[in-house]
Amino acid sequence: MKRILVPCDFSRPAVNAFKLALDIANRANGTIHLLHVIDSSPSEDRRAKATKEMASMVSSNRDGHESIAVTAAIVFGTPIKTILDYIETQTIDLVVMGSRGASGLKEVFVGSNAEKIVRSSPAPVLVVKDTFKGPIRNIAFPNTLDTENQGDLIREVKAMQQFFNAHLHLVWINTPLKFNSDVVTYDRLNTFDKRFDLTNFSVHIFNYDNEEEGIVQSAKRMRADIIALGTHGRRGISHLLNGSIAEDLVNHADSLIWTYTIKDKNEETVSAY
Repeated sequence: MKRILVPCDFSRPAVNAFKLALDIANRANGTIHLLHVIDSSPSEDRRAKATKEMASMVSSNRDGHESIAVTAAIVFGTPIKTILDYIETQTIDLVVMGSRGASGLKEVFVGSNAEKIVRSSPAPVLVVKDTFKGPIRNIAFPNTLDTENQGDLIREVKAMQQFFNAHLHLVWINTPLKFNSDVVTYDRLNTFDKRFDLTNFSVHIFNYDNEEEGIVQSAKRMRADIIALGTHGRRGISHLLNGSIAEDLVNHADSLIWTYTIKDKNEETVSAY
C-alpha cells in the first residue's frame, strides 16, 4: 500500500476517500496520488478551477498528515479509461475511491464509476461512502471456498489483514439455490483454511435468501469494519446475465468494500463474487 490512488471529483465521498487514504499512507509510509479527470474538451479555465479546488481540498483535509507526499494530477479524458491507465502507468498498489452508489435504472444503464473501476482495476480497490473513523479491526471475507485460482486473492487479503492487524472472518452464505449442510460446509472451510494457511481468523455460516443480503447482514452481525471480496470482472453480456455481487455491494452497501479481481493462469477472470 505504498502508492495509493484517490480518484477525485471533490464530492463528499471523494473527500472521505482522501481522509482514509491519508490514514493508510501514514501507516504504510506511502504516498497519495490524487487524480481529477475532466470529461470535456481541454480548457485552461476548467483546469485552473480544478487546480484551485484540488489545493483547497488537500489543505482542508490533511488532519495532521502534512508530511505525507500528495501528488495531484488533472487530466482531460474519459474518466474510467483515464483512471485505469493511471493505475497501470503509475504502478498503483491500492485505489481508494469514494462512491455515492447507484440504484434503479441508473444502475442498470449507467452504473457507478466505482463499480466500473472495481470490474476492471488490476489493483485492489477500497470503496468508501461515509466518513470512516478506524481502526480496521474486523474483516469479513465471504468466499466461494474454491481452492483453485484464489492464491493471488488470498495473498492480498492476508497482506491487508496483517497491515491492519485485524481479525479475519471467513464467511459462507447458504442460500436456497446454493445450499450445503453445516457438516459439508465446515469441512470445506477447514480445507480452505489449511490450503491457504490462515491465521487469526474464525469461520461462519449464515443462511439468507440471497448472497448480497447475506453478506451485508452477516457483516453487520460480526461488526465487520470492511468487507473483502474477490470479483470476476465480467463484462458485456456475461455481466448482464450473471452480474457481480461485489459490484452490487459497491452500489448498495454503506460499509467499506475492498475488492480484488481474480484471474486464472490463462489471464482470464474466473467466477467469484
